[in-house]
Order: sequence, then C-alpha cells, then structure tokens
Amino acid sequence: MNARRPIAVTLTAGAVSLGLLTLSACGTSPSDAAEGKGGRLDVVASFYPMQYLAEEIGGGHVAVRTLTAPGVEPHDLELKPRQIGELGEADVLLYLKGLQPAVDDAVAQAGVRHTVDAATLTSLDSPAAEEHDHAAEGGEHADEHAEEPAGDSHDGHDHGTSEGLDPHVWLDPVKYAEIARGVGAALGKADPAHAADYDKNTAALVKKLGDLDTAFATGLKNTATRTFITTHSAFGHLAQRYHLEQEGITGVDPESEPSPARVKQLQDIAKADKVTTVFFETLASDKTAKTLARDTGLKTDVLDPLEGITDQSKGSDYLAVMRANLAALQKALGAK
Repeated sequence: MNARRPIAVTLTAGAVSLGLLTLSACGTSPSDAAEGKGGRLDVVASFYPMQYLAEEIGGGHVAVRTLTAPGVEPHDLELKPRQIGELGEADVLLYLKGLQPAVDDAVAQAGVRHTVDAATLTSLDSPAAEEHDHAAEGGEHADEHAEEPAGDSHDGHDHGTSEGLDPHVWLDPVKYAEIARGVGAALGKADPAHAADYDKNTAALVKKLGDLDTAFATGLKNTATRTFITTHSAFGHLAQRYHLEQEGITGVDPESEPSPARVKQLQDIAKADKVTTVFFETLASDKTAKTLARDTGLKTDVLDPLEGITDQSKGSDYLAVMRANLAALQKALGAK
C-alpha cells in the first residue's frame, strides 16, 4: 500500500546481518519451539487484528506475540534485529502483506514454514482508491453525488497496497471471517494434534463475526445520510459492505493538513449530504478533524480503525470496539 507517512526501517547493513545470523542460529523445529513455550504453539502476529485471531482461535494451545506494541501506529513500525530473529523462531507467522513494509521485508528473510498472509485469504478490492470529482457548488454536487454508487471514496488518493488495494479488510466482519477461517486452517496444519479445537474455535469466532455483520447491516439500514467524514481513509471495506460513503479529509495521512480546496469540497459535501460529524482515530492526532469540524460547524467523534488496542480504545477487544464504531456511526448518520 502507499505508506501513510514515510516509514523508517532501522536496519543498517550490520543489523540485517545480525538478524540473519539470529535466524540461522534459531531455526528451531515446531516441536522445539513449542517446548520453549510450555508446549504451546509459538505464534507471531504482525499487529492487533492478526493477534486477535490467533488468540481467539488458538486459545490455550498457542502463545501469541505481536510485533506492534499497543499505541504504536502499525504503518510506522520499525523492527529491531532482535525482532527479526524472533520471527525465525516462530511456529506460525501471521501478517498482512502491504500494510507494514518493515514486516514484509522481515518475513521474506524469516522463512517460517507456516507463514500466513491475510491478504491471500480474502479480497482487498474496495472503492477506497477510486477518485470522484465533486463540483464546488452544493446543488451541482448533490446531483452528481446522487448518481454515485454507495460506498465510493472521494478522497482522490490511492490508499492501499502497491496495486492500489485497501488492506483494511478487518473492518469488514465478513472479510475478517474469511481470514479467520484461513488462520484456523493454518493453525491446524501447524499443530494437527489440536486441529479439532482450532476448528471449533474458528466456528465460534465466525459466528460472532456473523452476528456483528447482522448488527451493522440492521443498525445502518435506515439513516438520514449515508456519508461520513474521517481523517483516515481506512473504512472503504466497511463502507462498501453497508452501502455508506467514506470521505477522507487528507487521504492516506490523517496528520497532514488538508488543502483549502479539499476543505471547501468537504464543506460542500457536508452541506449536500447532511453530514453531522467528523471522525478521528485513537492512534493519530485529532487536530485536523477538530479544525475541520470547527470551520464547518460539525461535531467530532471517534471511529476506530482497530489497528491497536490502548487505554483510549472504546472497548477491550475487536468485537467491543467494532460495536462502539457501530454506535458512533448510527449517531452520526441519524439511524432510524
């Protein structure tokens, strides 16, 4: 994907060499690694959405480590040689290619047998990268806007992988369930002795995600507006699934300043589409959202892209935060 801001990967030539030496020295078999984790499968997850799947599906049979600490913006992750070495020790490695370039490079070096790329388990296609030209005049905008398919993004940015795809698939419960099934199958292959338990846990999680999908579909079926404005254009898949329209303030970088032309465009969109709220996220500054809200007379609220759980998150896990997101959208969109 296009990085939301320059991503510094602090790997000097010496650090890379150290990482590779560590990988060679620590190329343990799954059984050896499991013994070091109290008999549990050693799973390394690249960031929270992968960690959540591993913990929910693996249960007591897995020991899960995450490369992205709580409060760290996943796109900005830097890896140390020690972390590269730890990748090579894993029984199972879960990541989403294209989201974290530092992780992509390290995964290519690690050579873990059971490596799962979530991007291969579902479709990353979404309207997030499409560009739409709104007229400056509100009335003309309203006419054009009515002809556009629900779910399209108007930020005019390529927010996704290098192929222009949107990696934020975990924000669509249906796509996330598809990934969950793939993760469950991978854990079963890595640890056949507990495959039945992984299958059972996968089925339970998929049902929870199905219930979440139903809650979103029902809760957002009838609303006063279908448009929401957010600093980070991470919600293309969610918007497409529930026939909403995402408007990103600055596209890929929520901390950059929108151009005067973009501010004017958003003012026109807000007026034409009866937008009430500008959303910001927990892991990025709310300055841009609050400035736009003040200039346009709109409210602000949190819409969490769930890239990590912190003390500021509106819930302790994926399901809780997603339901908080649903409540925020219902309020902002005027759900009936």
